[in-house]
Amino acid sequence: MSSDRLSATFAALADPTRRAILAHLAKGEASVTELAKPFDMSLPAISKHLKVLERAGLIVRGREAQWRPCRINAEALKDVDEWLEQYRQFWEESFDRLDDYLHELQTQEKQDGQQE
Repeated sequence: MSSDRLSATFAALADPTRRAILAHLAKGEASVTELAKPFDMSLPAISKHLKVLERAGLIVRGREAQWRPCRINAEALKDVDEWLEQYRQFWEESFDRLDDYLHELQTQEKQDGQQE
């Protein structure tokens, strides 16, 4: 994945309204009107958010007569997940080392307590 595309994806995800729209679309496709219902903003404002999500590749918009359903594009989120995987591994390894260290301290405390 190119860094420009990843930057566009993270920029799109930085906005809470766009994250809420994605959460709604994770449940299934929806129209612009349906997506706008929970927000106190105009349809043109929601459309602007949708364009940002679409440019980032996070959603696709179809055309069925007068209805333009929006769908989440999970492939773009898969790219983010793959990028985050390296950091997930770092934290898991760090927590494993911390767990080992805590176990070592507990073992030492038990041994010190038995020697008293």
